[in-house]
Amino acid sequence: MKLLLFKILSILVLSLIAQHSILAATIEVSPADNLQQTLDNSVDGDIIILAPGRYLGNFVVKHRVTLRSIGIKPTAVIDAQGQGHALVLEQSNIVLENLTIVNWGHDLTEQDSGIYAVINATNITIKGNHLKGDGFGIWLQKAKNIKVLANVIQGNIALRSADRGNGIQLSIVQDVAVKNNEIFHTRDGLYIISSQNNVLENNTMRDLRYGVHFMYSHSNNVLNNKAYNTRAGYALMSSRNLIVDGNLTENSEDYGFLMNFITSSTISNNDVKSVWTKPKNKVLGRDGKGFFVYNSAYNTIKNNRIDTAEIGIHLTAGSENTKVYGNSFINNPIQVKYVSNKKQEWSFEGKGNYWSNYLGWDMNGDNIGDVIFEPNDGIDQLIWRYPEMKMLMDSPVVLILRWIQKEFPVLKPPGVKDSFPLMRSPTNPLIEDATLSVVQRANMKTALLEKEAYTL
Repeated sequence: MKLLLFKILSILVLSLIAQHSILAATIEVSPADNLQQTLDNSVDGDIIILAPGRYLGNFVVKHRVTLRSIGIKPTAVIDAQGQGHALVLEQSNIVLENLTIVNWGHDLTEQDSGIYAVINATNITIKGNHLKGDGFGIWLQKAKNIKVLANVIQGNIALRSADRGNGIQLSIVQDVAVKNNEIFHTRDGLYIISSQNNVLENNTMRDLRYGVHFMYSHSNNVLNNKAYNTRAGYALMSSRNLIVDGNLTENSEDYGFLMNFITSSTISNNDVKSVWTKPKNKVLGRDGKGFFVYNSAYNTIKNNRIDTAEIGIHLTAGSENTKVYGNSFINNPIQVKYVSNKKQEWSFEGKGNYWSNYLGWDMNGDNIGDVIFEPNDGIDQLIWRYPEMKMLMDSPVVLILRWIQKEFPVLKPPGVKDSFPLMRSPTNPLIEDATLSVVQRANMKTALLEKEAYTL
């Protein structure tokens, strides 16, 4: 009896699917037609093709349909006329492709967005669209199994950064792939809150506050993205089990990577270039930091390149039990800023980091320096605590104190030690030549000190 009932139900389901497939159609719409009426009258599986032109209004997609422009370019323009959401998705299994979406609302409290997906949506594809507006570009919430691919999202540079929406907002989502998008002039590029098992890959973000911004999320992958001209390339906050690998940040003002209460994460193979506070924004204590690690522990920071930051890496507020090795610290006037009552060993299994101002030697040619590298001493820590001491850097008293500390290590305060400093940069061996002579290295150190003195 149960088997017979199962067969009957299967036949009914297959019949409904077949009937649905027959009813599904390809519908062409022009700007002269009523697009909302077409969306309301559609059935699951319909393909709605928009002819070139401008479609005015705020549209709601209630069925499982595909909505796209004719051809491969986003020639159809959906214009929300400055109010509300341009497109609201109230169903799963929707495809939005090759559309231009503009002029949605600017009310951030109401979450005005170019594309807004309501809760419990699944299997949505948003691909190849161009969005330009004041509020949020794409807002996804309480959703899963979504693809956001190859979209271009532009904010309104005439607004203050705080008054703009984020490019792509992921809120309480799972299994979302955000790949190959270009985002600029929004507040943050990618904002992820309370979300897990998502992949952010090959996105390009520029002229923003933060390129990627994580809050209260876990088990996400951030891979091979690029961030330019930001306050922070990657702001990772209150999250865990992140894999952040192969990313670039260039021309950040405050932070290349900001890590605030991050645990059990791996930050590897990233490239940080030119983190420098603009002169007009310079105040005491505000320096560009390649890595700023605050109240974060049990992480691995490895094989990253930090090149030309005012401070290479700054650890504070209990940021301990972190593995730091295989990194390259190049041309940073202050390589490390670390104030704590505990010692830190920055090497792992006989592999330390590369330091462009290391003046040691390698007698056996194993690419490991024979002299332990300690990037900071007690004088540095005093200056961090009391910045006004900078004016005394070259005074005879400071020089004597440094000499005493060197000759009597027992007086040395806890700090960072690299017992196996690398002679060659593992992240770019063509730039840092291990064959440099001691004189050449000394000249490099002199140049770095002169640069530091110039910036004081």
